[in-house]
Amino acid sequence: MSTLQRSRPAPATALRPHRLRELARFGTVGTLGTVISIGGANLMRALLPVGPVATVLIPTMASTLFSYLANRHWTFRHRHTEGSGREVALFFGLNGAGMLIQASCVAFTHYTLRLNDALSYNVALVTGLGLASAWRYWSYRKWVFRRTARV
Repeated sequence: MSTLQRSRPAPATALRPHRLRELARFGTVGTLGTVISIGGANLMRALLPVGPVATVLIPTMASTLFSYLANRHWTFRHRHTEGSGREVALFFGLNGAGMLIQASCVAFTHYTLRLNDALSYNVALVTGLGLASAWRYWSYRKWVFRRTARV
């Protein structure tokens, strides 16, 4: 192997320490948000006479507020903000798309597959949360908590 080949920089897609910290923080916020979402959804399902989609949407809204504050002030605090109004609108808009992903998984399981037991509900809920979390991480990095331009 030549010296030239060994001295090549790491590919742009490699995870650097700052990216790993950011991803770990995002995961921590996501885990707490997941506890809020899943715990709230199951409490609502057990205690209130509401449909399965409402049991997803209401706790997810509470989780969204928590997630915005935690991500803005901890996970992505080093990233540029163009003003809180634009950032908040983007965050909640993109999170709304994530909420639709979650609710769609639960609605599909309940209304299309007609699987109404607790296990099916929770499998759909967790599947929706996983898909929505991937969407949220990608979209927050791209549009909400953008990297500060280097001077």
